[in-house]
Amino acid sequence: MSNNEIWVYGDLRSERFFDFSLNILGKAKELARSIKATTAIVLLEGDGNISKAFDQSLSKSQAAKKYIQHGADNVYIIKNKNADVLRADSCAQTLSGIVLKRNPMLFCFTLTDFCRELAARTAKICETGLISECADIKMDNGAIVATCPSWGGRIMADITFADSKRTGFATVIPTIASPSNVKGSPGNIEEIDTPLKISSAGLKLLSRAPEEKELRSIEDAEIVVVGGAGMGTAQGFTALRELAIALSGQVGATRPPVLNHWVDENRLIGQTGKTIRPNLLISVGTSGAVQYTAGIDESKVIVAVNRDKKAPIFETADFGIIADAGTFVPVFTSLVKATVMRQLADDIDFSGKREAKAGFGSAIKKLREGMEWSFEKLAEATDQSPDFIEQVENDEVAPSVSFLLRMARVFKVDPGMFLGEEEKTAMRDRRSDAFAKRTENYSYKTLTPGAENEHLRAFMITIESGQDHKPVAYKHEGEEFVFVMDGKLELTLGDKPAVLKAGESKRFNSEIPHKLKSLSNELTRCLVILYTP
Repeated sequence: MSNNEIWVYGDLRSERFFDFSLNILGKAKELARSIKATTAIVLLEGDGNISKAFDQSLSKSQAAKKYIQHGADNVYIIKNKNADVLRADSCAQTLSGIVLKRNPMLFCFTLTDFCRELAARTAKICETGLISECADIKMDNGAIVATCPSWGGRIMADITFADSKRTGFATVIPTIASPSNVKGSPGNIEEIDTPLKISSAGLKLLSRAPEEKELRSIEDAEIVVVGGAGMGTAQGFTALRELAIALSGQVGATRPPVLNHWVDENRLIGQTGKTIRPNLLISVGTSGAVQYTAGIDESKVIVAVNRDKKAPIFETADFGIIADAGTFVPVFTSLVKATVMRQLADDIDFSGKREAKAGFGSAIKKLREGMEWSFEKLAEATDQSPDFIEQVENDEVAPSVSFLLRMARVFKVDPGMFLGEEEKTAMRDRRSDAFAKRTENYSYKTLTPGAENEHLRAFMITIESGQDHKPVAYKHEGEEFVFVMDGKLELTLGDKPAVLKAGESKRFNSEIPHKLKSLSNELTRCLVILYTP
């Protein structure tokens, strides 16, 4: 006969997992009070490897005290020096012995990848039932009844255990409840030693590391784009991610895309996933089942896109668009990208002293973070330095038109869609002025006469033996290509020199300070191709 105690597995791998277990403990406390049962947190202590692989925010004793403050009547710290608390197989073998000995009525685990496997393995060893993905748990006439999504999330099913005399296992969504404010009683902390030997035949640890922290949380996002089964394929969902990036938002999903592995489960929205409250929610290809809409009800503005005009999602939405997701998303994304780039161009004054409006840098930062790019990756894509990107984001410097053009290339936008006549005229004037200066200089021989208004121009540069080349328009927007025809050239970009021999070439961003020097005993001749926007 099972005892009158509800157990919750305490996951201390990270602060986030610890908070999850506090939520599950809150639900356990609610259940326990309804049937006058007790609650217990179960912690595992193994061979110490967890301290080597993870930076724990809480020790076992600190965690135990916090669990008691939030409703744990007892805390069991199970010690097994033969177990590795980062492996589900060894943890399951350790837990099963204690479960079979003490026989709690219910053992709850947070719905995470690790706890899923741990619960399934432990239940199998104990030869008892497991209810997975519980969105709610209640007591009905003395029986434990869990509400779980079924048929791909289209319906919610009530499930109970066939044998109430044995411990029932359950994996529970982390948002099922909030931490309890009722302190546990008596609040005992019991250490249980188990010398159980762990069998790990055929298993080999390849690697382990803490999960990477997301740049932004979907729960905190101001804009969220949610995709459903109507996206059709993984490729369709990829297009949805591009829309989210363009809007500087986050991607969410209903159950079908998660089941099809188009998106990670931590993006699941609804009763069995996360509840979000963005300023703008764009719901594409979602039918509007109650399990999903329960997670978006508090959104300020909801825009729904569905080809079925009778779809339930339109009853929840503030604005509805009847359209096929596969057709709508690419077109809308292109318009959003062009609008974003146009706004960036409008926020920079390119006449006279270059300045940018406040907020320009934060807009660049949102785009970079939306693409999940580092400073280094965006710098490489735009031919800039990471320091420059950081200065732009901090509104310390304003970039040039060429930087915006490179951002457009990264963003997959046709520059002609966002550059106005003012910017285009200013760029033509700069090209013409630079061309005139070069053709008047003795060391430049133009190979494209009358090309002052062309984007692409070619020059022959001749440098005396052992001499520096005196540049014209020393620093300018655009790109340059240098091909050494005769002699030996030293090309210094910033503070990094490179030596090019005859037949060798180099392409670089013209805005990087650069200088040329002949290293040969005779004339050095170079073909230089200039591109300016």
